[in-house]
Amino acid sequence: MSFSPDGKTIATASSDKTARLWTLNGQLLQEFKGHQGSVLSVSFSPDGKTIATASSDKTAWLWTLNGQLLQEFKGHQGSVLSVSFSPDGKTIATASSDKTARLWTLNGQLLQEFKGHQGSVLSVSFSPDGKTIATASSDNTVRLWPVENLDQLLVRACNWLQYYLKNPNVNLSESDKHLCDDIK
Repeated sequence: MSFSPDGKTIATASSDKTARLWTLNGQLLQEFKGHQGSVLSVSFSPDGKTIATASSDKTAWLWTLNGQLLQEFKGHQGSVLSVSFSPDGKTIATASSDKTARLWTLNGQLLQEFKGHQGSVLSVSFSPDGKTIATASSDNTVRLWPVENLDQLLVRACNWLQYYLKNPNVNLSESDKHLCDDIK
C-alpha cells in the first residue's frame, strides 16, 4: 500500500488483480482493473496525480486517479514485484523476479537496466536526490546503482531509436515518427 503525498488517500495492491484507492476512513474511491495477475506493488507519483502498479503478469502500469490507464511498461521476464517513482516524478523504477531492476520514462521507454543480483529483486527505491536507486534482493544483498542523468539517457535512447522512427517500412503514426525530434 502507499499513502498519497498529501496523506489523504491510500492506494492498495491486491492478489485479486486490482489496485484500489481509498479515503482514510475506508471509503472506496476507485478501482484499477486490467492486470492479468496479482497486483504486487502500488506507488503514488510525487505530485499525487497518478499511481503506478506492479504485477505478477510481468508488467507495470501507470494510471490516472480516475482509473484511466496511461501507460504499460513491458519487458521484464518475471513478475514485477515493486514499482517506485523518482523524486521529480519523471521516471519509474521497477524490480522483478527476473533478477533485474529497470528505469523507465513515463511514456514506457526503457532507460536503464540494472543487472547483478543473483536472486529476485524484491524492492526498488530512489534516493531523495534521484541520483541513486537502491535494490533489495532475495540473494540477501542490497545494491546501490547510479542513475544516469535523464537528459543524457533520453539523448542516447533517441539516437538509438532514430533509424526505427524514420524507417519508411515501419507502420507508425506521423507524430510517433517525430517522437524524439525535441531531444537534443
